[in-house]
Amino acid sequence: MTRPALLFGFALLPLAGLAQTPANFAEAKARADRDEASLTATAQAAFLQSQSRQLESSVANCANPRHDTAAFAIVAELDARGRIVRTWRQGDTALAICVEKELNGRFLEPPPRAPFLAAFELSFTP
Repeated sequence: MTRPALLFGFALLPLAGLAQTPANFAEAKARADRDEASLTATAQAAFLQSQSRQLESSVANCANPRHDTAAFAIVAELDARGRIVRTWRQGDTALAICVEKELNGRFLEPPPRAPFLAAFELSFTP
């Protein structure tokens, strides 16, 4: 009787790895790239539009002429409702930190599965 239970437990191990929380920005960004690429064209368009709205609002709330405008990226983990529940950031400027704080708790388009990772990449040109 215990043998089938053990086999069932081992069968679930590979699935558990898929939902593991990334350990760092690089892992989170790679997973965000995969998650975003898995969306259909229609879902990608809706998702991109919701990302743009939240990013524009966050940047506007953080606007300060003294902020360093060096490029930065933020990866967001979404729950099933599309709420940003965790972030990873690459870039330590005041603007990057502020935008990350602004994005936390906001909502994007509900993803097809949770957790779902999405990336925000910003670069500024004169």
